[in-house]
Amino acid sequence: MNKTELCELAVKAKDNAYTPYSGFKVGAALMCRSGRVFTGCNIENASYTPTVCAERTAVFKAVSEGETEFEMLAVCGGRDGIISGMFPPCGVCRQVLAEFCPPEFPIIIMTSENTFKELTLEELLPFSFNPEYMNTED
Repeated sequence: MNKTELCELAVKAKDNAYTPYSGFKVGAALMCRSGRVFTGCNIENASYTPTVCAERTAVFKAVSEGETEFEMLAVCGGRDGIISGMFPPCGVCRQVLAEFCPPEFPIIIMTSENTFKELTLEELLPFSFNPEYMNTED
């Protein structure tokens, strides 16, 4: 699967977003090393705290199905479902990605229906707290 196809799946996932409060719909498509793709959308809640982002939905779906090795993530977002501007994963989503992905993991952020910018996890989350810090044998 190429980057454009992964972006198309993120756009489709965005359409399932539940956003009655903000109107801001986000979709994500996560490609695993096995070739399987897991999509996610954001799901809001009236009390806001239980709201979950599209990126974490995709990661958690993949992990719950036994997939923990990821190749690439595509993300798109915008108010009322219209992709408008660059909306990178939030800090919590970046930290979840750091649990499973190396610093060079590619994240494709759509800026419109037909354009995107590619960044690495390290560019989005420098000096991340990752599983290596949990090594207590030192």
